[in-house]
Amino acid sequence: MHVRVLAWVFVLISMGACAVLPENSNQKPSTMFADTQGTTLGRAFLEQRESHPERSGFLLLKNGLDALVARAALARAAERSLDAQYYLLHDDLTGRLFLRELLMAADRGVRVRLLLDDMGLQGREADKATLATHPNIEVRIFNPFARNVSRLPQFFTRFGRVTRRMHNKTFTADGQVTVLGGRNIGDEYFEANAALEFGDLDVLAIGDVARDVSLSFDAYWNHPLAYPASSLLDGSHEDQSIETLRSRYGLLISDARNAPYFRALENSPLAAKLVEGELPLLWGTADVVVDYPEKLAVPRDRNDLHLTKALAPYFRELSQELTIFSPYFVPGKEGVEFFTTLVKRGVRVRILTNSLASTDVLAVHAGYARHRRALLRAGVEIYEMNRQQTSGSGVSSSQVLGRSKASLHAKSFVIDRRWVFIGSLNLDPRSVVENSEVGVVIDTPEIAESMAQWFDQDIQRVAFKVTLEGDGHEEELRWSGYDGEVWQEFDVEPHSSFWQRSTVNLLRLLPVDSQL
Repeated sequence: MHVRVLAWVFVLISMGACAVLPENSNQKPSTMFADTQGTTLGRAFLEQRESHPERSGFLLLKNGLDALVARAALARAAERSLDAQYYLLHDDLTGRLFLRELLMAADRGVRVRLLLDDMGLQGREADKATLATHPNIEVRIFNPFARNVSRLPQFFTRFGRVTRRMHNKTFTADGQVTVLGGRNIGDEYFEANAALEFGDLDVLAIGDVARDVSLSFDAYWNHPLAYPASSLLDGSHEDQSIETLRSRYGLLISDARNAPYFRALENSPLAAKLVEGELPLLWGTADVVVDYPEKLAVPRDRNDLHLTKALAPYFRELSQELTIFSPYFVPGKEGVEFFTTLVKRGVRVRILTNSLASTDVLAVHAGYARHRRALLRAGVEIYEMNRQQTSGSGVSSSQVLGRSKASLHAKSFVIDRRWVFIGSLNLDPRSVVENSEVGVVIDTPEIAESMAQWFDQDIQRVAFKVTLEGDGHEEELRWSGYDGEVWQEFDVEPHSSFWQRSTVNLLRLLPVDSQL
């Protein structure tokens, strides 16, 4: 048996050794348009911006419908440019709706730049390849896998390179308005998946934040790791033209027009308010924090390239309360020590993360569970998502579809009820060290207070509080909270199966925190 395993490993390594990427010499640099103040979006909020000099305006996008409507409305209002940067763009209903909006904008003469990480593109390349043939659309693929061999062996031969991904998520129109946060593009992020809904959080921002996100996009777009799609894709999709893509997208809209999800989209007032400059924005100062794209190509100890360096001053000023929303939470020993130190200083630390039943990655839950008892002993308050709820980080989701599973996906934290971080950063080694991320730290107390108050009032309606009971010799984990309308207490992880618990117990034995 061992001989067979070694033989297969040898075959995979041999195959991966043949992986070859094309020369990236036909990458033409481009940058944001600086003169877009006269566009519809530039004019829409002019009066509000003049009333709040040197500040940016913010609107939390708490539910999936609003998050999709905001992107569609920005695409339709754009006159000069659309820049979209995503880790995942699924080939499903909302993925195709998103691409349709980009195509419609390009048909009007808008320059569209679509930058995608390559991790989720396998089997989903056709529409992106076709869009790249449009004269106003350019598609680039970041940190790509070689196309001359399968992906699996490349995880062995290019480990440390293809395992480090661009996890950024931003969408910017005319350099004037941007949306960033935790959402990828796919049905589960926008309340269009009947089986799964991610409780997620984005923020729409205008002002200097949009400019800074555009500068960040340019850095990734023009980096040597960003390959034009035309240099990677082999032409196997050439039988689909732009015209056939327009026709397919038109049929998609026609077929789904009467579905509840589409009616909810059409009835959303957000689109009109956005274009008319009537959104109820909250104003404040903000810092866009972003990993340098070089992070993915240099040794991991180059933390001068990490966005965590920009976050450090906020944590140094932390004095009263830290509230964390993180779907993938793997603190490691250093993290446990950090949170322990905070509690000893008198800081209240509260964490909402996924439960075993709500997580979509068992290995990550194993990494988190390895440190759960130590955090509880230190006095950290831990809450785990109830998979039967449809609400995550203060997100009160529309009840358009019943969900069989809800999962937290929002990535945010609130510091001293003053500063709020919203972005793509999970609090785990993969986000901090391996992947690239982007986010914004907002100094708008109204936003911070609203998120902290939601935690105060509603957390046990959507999550189970985890506690340790017994003395130091006989400690047992307990979970308590509302399960539906009934208060429940559990001595095993709620709504989890024996198979899930057994798998996590095995995974906890593996020293793989750095890859989680």
